[in-house]
Amino acid sequence: MQLADKKATLSFSDGSPSIEFPVYKGSVGPDVIDIRKLYGQTGMFTYDPGFLATASCESAITYIDGDKGELLYRGYPIEQLAVNCDFMDISYLILNGDLPNSAQKADFDSLVTHHTMVHEQLHSFLRGFRRDAHPMAVLTGLVGALAAFYHDSTDITIPRHREVSAIRLIAKMPTLVAMAYKYSQGQPFIYPQNDLSYTGNFLRMMFATPCEDYKVNEVVERALDRIFILHADHEQNASTSTVRLCGSSGTNPFAAIAAGVACLWGPAHGGANEACLQMLEHLQANGGIEKVGAFMEQVKDKNSGVRLMGFGHRVYKNYDPRAKLMQQTCKEVLSALGLEKDPLFKLAMELERIALEDPYFVDRKLYPNVDFYSGIVQRAIGVPTSMFTAIFALARTVGWIAQWNEMLSDPDYKIGRPRQLYVGPAARDVPKKR
Repeated sequence: MQLADKKATLSFSDGSPSIEFPVYKGSVGPDVIDIRKLYGQTGMFTYDPGFLATASCESAITYIDGDKGELLYRGYPIEQLAVNCDFMDISYLILNGDLPNSAQKADFDSLVTHHTMVHEQLHSFLRGFRRDAHPMAVLTGLVGALAAFYHDSTDITIPRHREVSAIRLIAKMPTLVAMAYKYSQGQPFIYPQNDLSYTGNFLRMMFATPCEDYKVNEVVERALDRIFILHADHEQNASTSTVRLCGSSGTNPFAAIAAGVACLWGPAHGGANEACLQMLEHLQANGGIEKVGAFMEQVKDKNSGVRLMGFGHRVYKNYDPRAKLMQQTCKEVLSALGLEKDPLFKLAMELERIALEDPYFVDRKLYPNVDFYSGIVQRAIGVPTSMFTAIFALARTVGWIAQWNEMLSDPDYKIGRPRQLYVGPAARDVPKKR
């Protein structure tokens, strides 16, 4: 960290001595006030529900400027990465700090490809779940169980173990997600095939059957690869912070990533695209595009209880840069699959038109976010709604593992221990029994 040429002074209205704190600056973005000695010097904590104004770590992986609508992976704009790279390029970049050259890319692709199979006993483990279990419940269990099968790489104090675990998690996650889907459908598991791309392999494991050959649709492959890229990392969000906090105890990487999967399951986080598609389907079933105007009026009425899903973002106060890319991908997929007249897409476009023109939404900066279009794309290529968040987890795994490894490599790394403002009863005696 680099010290700024200024300090922060905390003064008190009761005449207590003022306290000075150092200020550090990053390469871009807000400066931070180092309050690590606050409790020792004052006996007080800061109070910041949701950690909205707290930097819990320093990181060189992802940067977001919500006001500008900017997202950078290792300094590269997401708009350039999504157009010029594939997901394996992005994975290498997020893990290593730079885009790979041709030799590095070939080696990395091969390394990931040859770790996509999972231990055969995981098939038996999977069959212990109910067939109708939610895929995220299944995935949380499967990822946590990996520690029991690959315990040879769980010593987090050894950098080589962390590298092996990272590759294993990135490589095996598509296999686990596809297995969870196949199990829910009562279909046989499809083993990975090494001559396919990372994304092509996932599509085949999801949709192939032993009855006939499966040919990967290049447009669909490119679209899903873009979804992976756009979801690979997103700074210190809830699931990433969960992975860091869980990993700070020194637990194995599989347990830390399983914690991230569980956190992502929440509808306020990874479940948002599922909620968005459900909203569109509900609209379509209750009058379709003719009722969009009335629906948007209900949204504006705070007493109606009607929520507009897929618009606005806790971080982005401008147009989500990922949404623009996803809208383009959505059009490409629907065109390639002959679904240009898809009623849900028409609904989505009308919702977006109103939101971008109506002062109510414009003033509140309620622009479409990435979830708004990604659900339509996944539905078009045959992914059931219940699998949306599992695919999100697949893509985010590389970000989680890079953030986890970055934390462990930080000399200031400590076990996480948030504090609280206690408002319960003061110490009191248990009443004597009569």
